[in-house]
Amino acid sequence: MKIGIFDSGLGGLTVARAIVDTMPAYDIIYFGDTARTPYGSKSRETVIQYACENTELLIQKGAELIVMACNTAASVATDVLRDKYNLPIFEVITPAASLVASFKTIRRVGIIGTRATINSNAYTEQIAKHRPDIKVYAIPCPLLVPLVEEGWIDKPETRMIVKKYLHPLKVRQIDTLILACTHYPIIKPVIQKKLGVVSQ
Repeated sequence: MKIGIFDSGLGGLTVARAIVDTMPAYDIIYFGDTARTPYGSKSRETVIQYACENTELLIQKGAELIVMACNTAASVATDVLRDKYNLPIFEVITPAASLVASFKTIRRVGIIGTRATINSNAYTEQIAKHRPDIKVYAIPCPLLVPLVEEGWIDKPETRMIVKKYLHPLKVRQIDTLILACTHYPIIKPVIQKKLGVVSQ
């Protein structure tokens, strides 16, 4: 079976690596849309259009199953893709939110993601389905994807921006942080150093 994976750029490679590690027998076709990154600042309609185009490209290349490794695309385009294409479509939001909700000790969750992902409330709604008692604090971090795409992984500017974004979550004393963008694990050490708690 060929698994097609798409993302707005390099971030989805973190998902592709996890799939290869757990299912090495499957062939992977990866498409990182670096020409149109970041998706997080685009309109809902534009992101849906990109997600459809990406899916069609992967199907043309022989994909029999699609993984949306882009949280932004997943937050607005999942239902559209599932209605439009006759093959399994997987996304990253539901499993991550379900996993966090499964830990009974978690009470205060921070979420960082693109503006589009945060504005969709997709994570907040998924967590609330399982654990309405969890307090969720979501912060858009629009500068992080461009920094990762530029390779500014551990630059002073990146550390300063991460610190500024995470400050409101630190004040709220979150016990878990969801990295709601597949680019963010690439700078996970910087995020952990500034905050101390990280979930993927």
